[in-house]
Amino acid sequence: MIIDAHCHVYKSEMEDAEEIIMQAAKNEIHMILNGTDPVSNEEVLELSERYENVHAAIGYFYSLADEVTDEDILLLDGQLSNPNVVAVGEIGIDYYHTKDNSDKQKELFENMLNLAQKHDLPVIVHSRKAMQDTYDILKRHDVVGFMHSYQGSAEMAREFIKLGFYIGIGGTVTRKNNKKTRRMLKEIDINHVLVETDSPYLTPEEKLGEPNTPLNIRYTIRKIAEELDMKEEDVMEITAENAKMLFRI
Repeated sequence: MIIDAHCHVYKSEMEDAEEIIMQAAKNEIHMILNGTDPVSNEEVLELSERYENVHAAIGYFYSLADEVTDEDILLLDGQLSNPNVVAVGEIGIDYYHTKDNSDKQKELFENMLNLAQKHDLPVIVHSRKAMQDTYDILKRHDVVGFMHSYQGSAEMAREFIKLGFYIGIGGTVTRKNNKKTRRMLKEIDINHVLVETDSPYLTPEEKLGEPNTPLNIRYTIRKIAEELDMKEEDVMEITAENAKMLFRI
């Protein structure tokens, strides 16, 4: 079994989502589908009811920080009781596009973490150009989870690991110019790594120009095995066990 720990394979993101899910199932690929707003959260929940290789993660993305209402939070609170939900995500902070609403982003992130604590669920965290603020907020909450498509240093990765977080490695590890992620990977333990695709985004080098899919996760596994001088089968097994432990699946 392979577990794609983070992807967006649903109709509002990928027109052929269900065909891709079925292809993944034939290749023994399970996926954690991540919603980011009320529409995609509903899509994720519906797909998790219909496909055995789909597990649901739902939450509100940083991009909703200026518009989320108390009613939206109550809606998500109720949805998190669904037994198919294995995590709160995708959530987090992103200062790459704007830092003007940083206070609202942090408030929304804290609300998501509070819901995760209430429902005893791990979190799937997006952090871009906001690593220190993300760490400081996570440190104040009793949550575990994983850092999706981690872009920070090995030193910072080890600090997240101390908090009970896994480090997400996706298709960008295969990119020729991404030496930073490959260096970081060599400085942390594979027992703290999850593999992901972020489909339809972050396509690996071998498939650049095409929408990403969970089937491409093999390229990420191959590159990790190459960098760590391991067998692909061992990378596959260890990262799957890591995901099973975190998501309780």
